[in-house]
Amino acid sequence: MLIRNFCRFFFGSYRVCISDLVTNFFTPEYFKGRAILAPTNESVGFGNDHFLSIITGEEKVYFSSDSMCKEELLSDVNAEIYSPEFLNTISCSGIPPHKLTLKRGAPVMLIRNIDQARGLCNGTRIQIINMGKHVLNCRILSGKHDGDIVFIPRMTLVPSNSALPIKFQRRQFPLMVSFAMTINKSQGKTLYHVGLYLPRPVLSHGQLYVALSRVKSRSGIKILINSESGDATNVTNNVVYKEVFQRI
Repeated sequence: MLIRNFCRFFFGSYRVCISDLVTNFFTPEYFKGRAILAPTNESVGFGNDHFLSIITGEEKVYFSSDSMCKEELLSDVNAEIYSPEFLNTISCSGIPPHKLTLKRGAPVMLIRNIDQARGLCNGTRIQIINMGKHVLNCRILSGKHDGDIVFIPRMTLVPSNSALPIKFQRRQFPLMVSFAMTINKSQGKTLYHVGLYLPRPVLSHGQLYVALSRVKSRSGIKILINSESGDATNVTNNVVYKEVFQRI
């Protein structure tokens, strides 16, 4: 029921959602100005997994290669504790998942700057055209390079999260599926159809305003808000820290 509500609030009905999405899956224009926004990575992951699962066609799963950085290998204790299997379980912002599931036609987002001159920047949305073993063939969906065909390789990425006890590196495609994205990732983007999914109130100052201002008209946004009991409601908190304005 939660999945059906999640689709219904954005497309109007569950059946329309499935039909509309399947029909336009390989149409670049369909995804250019359309996205679901949510406040947390957990909510975004829920939406992306669901929409990817309802699409038919070839699915490929890419597993990362994880290892500790060279300076960490000087300690034998680290080598015993932080095995590759353990590193595979780490999930944090700035790095792709260990298990990356993709399908042809799916919209994805770059999470690293690759080639700024060609529009391949952190936050750029692209669409999967073909999937190779080591390279992905994609189409850019936004910006002045809209429509350009590009190739995305696997890259070695080191997370910048200071809370991690060690430094490790992950070799994986620098992508995440992007039917849905976090509100923070949507900053600077102009969209025509936005579904705002709020299973809980937004987390930070001004975040609700950012989400609501992504569209050009009131008719372009639909909002699903869950109350503390899990039922749909039409009220949410607007998080504002008044201290921000004290010295203005």
